[in-house]
Amino acid sequence: MSTTESASHYNHLEQMSTRDLLANINREDKTVPDAIEKVIPQIEKLVEVIVEKMKTGGRLFYIGAGTSGRLGVVDASEIPPTYGMPQGKVIGIIAGGDQAIRKAVEHAEDDQEQAWKDLQQLSISATDVLIGIAASGKTPYVIGGLKDARNQGIITASITCNANTAVAKQADYPIEVIVGPEFVTGSTRMKAGTAQKLVLNMISTTVMIKLGRVKGNKMVDMQLTNNKLIDRGMRMIMEELGVDQQKAEALLNEFGSVRRVIDSFTGHA
Repeated sequence: MSTTESASHYNHLEQMSTRDLLANINREDKTVPDAIEKVIPQIEKLVEVIVEKMKTGGRLFYIGAGTSGRLGVVDASEIPPTYGMPQGKVIGIIAGGDQAIRKAVEHAEDDQEQAWKDLQQLSISATDVLIGIAASGKTPYVIGGLKDARNQGIITASITCNANTAVAKQADYPIEVIVGPEFVTGSTRMKAGTAQKLVLNMISTTVMIKLGRVKGNKMVDMQLTNNKLIDRGMRMIMEELGVDQQKAEALLNEFGSVRRVIDSFTGHA
């Protein structure tokens, strides 16, 4: 039996108090970062490959089903507003299509041929990198997508929460985060999902920093799509240039982005 499907360390959950349930879930969650720490060398190798590919025009693709697929879609969707990357440079694909983001699509993950069809719709090529996300490591949709991509000379990677899986066997850069049994047996949206989310955060954030999308510790290329982000942009300019809010607002309106303001006044244009 796979680790993610093995019995919880806790039993008679329905008899626990609310406080005990919360405390025990939290206790399990605390183990996730330690499991990730063990695979940082593997994550590092993958990040360096992604950076190299994206510097020459390549893209980053995620494929997955269910929770894993949704996590990939979420990570990809946050890159343009956070880092100003063009849409379509980081792409999340979920088995069953966009409708599966909100509602499970029956048997979508069982089709081993569909992932490659979905990837071909977006003209994936050997200039790109494909990461398959699957807690179990045995999702047919992900296995098939990675296998077909690899056969076409595309660099593949995987994020799983079991060791020596069929998914990992199709990955040039397998990342196996072994988080152990879930608090509710088999509920991989819990620790496994948390682990996948944290690893995706690490990968995409580090890639964006390495691609020059952060200055100091600031998201200077973020899209100014709401008042919160406009206020954040003004604070960045105030801090960097030593100007008041009125001046910062005027500069932001004039130049349209935090980076353009800062570069224009610090000689980095």
